[in-house]
Amino acid sequence: MRNSSQVKSKPFSKSLWQLAAGLPIVLGVIWGSPVLAKNDPNTLTYGELFKEVDRGVVSKVELDPVTKIAKVTVMENNKLRIKEAVLLDDNAELYNKLNNKGVEFGVQKSADKNAIFGLLGNILLLVFVITVLSAVIRRSGNAGGQAMSFGKSRARFQMQAKTGVMFDDVAGIEEAKEELQEVVTFLQEPERFTSVGAKIPKGVLLVGSPGTGKTLMAKAIAGEAGVPFFSISGSEFVEMFVGVGASRVRDLFKKAKENAPCLVFIDEIDAVGRQRGVGMGGGNDEREQTLNQLLTEMDGFEGNNGVIVIAATNRADVLDAALLRPGRFDRQVQVDPPDYKGRLAILRIHIRDKKVDPELSLESVARRTTGFTGADLANLLNEAAIFAARRHKQAISISEIDDAIDRVIVGMEGKVVMDGKFKRMTAYHEIGHALLMTLIKEHEPVQKVTVLPRGQAVGITWSMPNEEHGLESRAKLLAMITVSLGGRAAEEVVFGKDEIDSGASNDIQRLTRIARGMVAQLGMSDLGLVAMDNEHQEYSEAIAAQIDREVRKIVKDCHQQAVDLLQEHRWLMDILAEMLIDRETIDGDEFRRIVDRETGRNEVIVSKQKPALAGS
Repeated sequence: MRNSSQVKSKPFSKSLWQLAAGLPIVLGVIWGSPVLAKNDPNTLTYGELFKEVDRGVVSKVELDPVTKIAKVTVMENNKLRIKEAVLLDDNAELYNKLNNKGVEFGVQKSADKNAIFGLLGNILLLVFVITVLSAVIRRSGNAGGQAMSFGKSRARFQMQAKTGVMFDDVAGIEEAKEELQEVVTFLQEPERFTSVGAKIPKGVLLVGSPGTGKTLMAKAIAGEAGVPFFSISGSEFVEMFVGVGASRVRDLFKKAKENAPCLVFIDEIDAVGRQRGVGMGGGNDEREQTLNQLLTEMDGFEGNNGVIVIAATNRADVLDAALLRPGRFDRQVQVDPPDYKGRLAILRIHIRDKKVDPELSLESVARRTTGFTGADLANLLNEAAIFAARRHKQAISISEIDDAIDRVIVGMEGKVVMDGKFKRMTAYHEIGHALLMTLIKEHEPVQKVTVLPRGQAVGITWSMPNEEHGLESRAKLLAMITVSLGGRAAEEVVFGKDEIDSGASNDIQRLTRIARGMVAQLGMSDLGLVAMDNEHQEYSEAIAAQIDREVRKIVKDCHQQAVDLLQEHRWLMDILAEMLIDRETIDGDEFRRIVDRETGRNEVIVSKQKPALAGS
């Protein structure tokens, strides 16, 4: 690889408060507005009232000192009409005028609206206070209810498990399915085991790396058994208050016993099941209290007959020994990444709801995805579907699969922004990796070589493993170092040592880790069969110096081998580099055909070392 350097108020209460506060304003606006319109023919101003009295057309006046309005009986067109006039605070002059003209007048008080307004204001204030008190009491009641339910289990519960997942929906972990099938059989036919004195395990611990299908397997067990199913995460037991987690454990198992036989699934149990005595707070620590209660419920004085606990974790090494002993988690089921057959079965499951080109070979995809988990494969097909939709295709083809694999492994493809010299050096760097992969017979074949940037890399080369194995031989590890040095060796052969750049930094870091592991951990050097790379183990400065010498010796020998092979095939490097600069990407099959044609050999060179995946 060549690297580039507050809680909201309830809506009802809020609306009621706004209404209570707004009513006085509305009423004030209504009652405070002028009652008499200026252009109303049935109203008189104070001056117009005087004129009408002087004209002698007014026969009667009724005065209302509360509203300050006078009802005036006026003769108009030989008809009596009643009009209203606005009075002043002091109307002595009007009274004299009416007396002098002999007009009948009197006082007629109406109800005092100010008193009504005051009464309504008091009522609204009372309603407002009652509303506030009700909200406070309601909230206090909720808080009390929450406090009372604080120690209740938060487990999701299904009386008849309808997880939507069956064993047919789980692939790639056949060994785990066989072991867990017994749990389902016991729940469905317990007499088959009890008749011969057998007891089903009380607990089953699923252990495996993330994405291998542990949670999916638990759902499948529940779906197959069809019994009540409780599911909870280990982190949901732990709270900041001591005793709450233990209370939730008690409540969970109480509910489970009431619905036995049933399944209890605890995901990420390492959140609560870590070893005791290693944290703060000693024995009174909340997490340890919770773990103690879990241990008691699973296998204490009181049994939990009919309750089967299934837990999942990817950190079994940190779990407390008391939790793993027989009688609690009797079985540990290892859920490993799938092999070739498992990946093929997983791909067939995830491809059901996708449109696929008939020419797409799932077998080829399964071979190219060594080390992928079930979650990785699901993500791979989803990325391929996204590529197909983006390109306006009706089905997923091998092109989308190729791009999806590249994106999942390395990252999104970028644009080439390199100048001519930098692009040429990058091309030779990647050809150095790819050519060493191809020239050594035992190494996995090249899958692709490209100078297109992906992720943090400005160019990348990777291989496709022929077979799967978990153990690496000394020859394989030495080959991994040699192929990782192919990029730097190519730069030295073509451009000279003065022109090399920092593009091999990631390769050097990786090969150094491999070489140090061979010397200090695996006993693959003259230092002997002793592990020296334990951070808690002390050893002398002389031993440390010897480790360094052995590491440098391994790297130096591998580097010399890489330089020798590339110098021998310098002419072939030039041909391949020019092709890569022009096309930017060369497929592995085509790359090997070119090497075989140019060298005139049907077989590639046999090496004493078995190269591994290149550093790019």
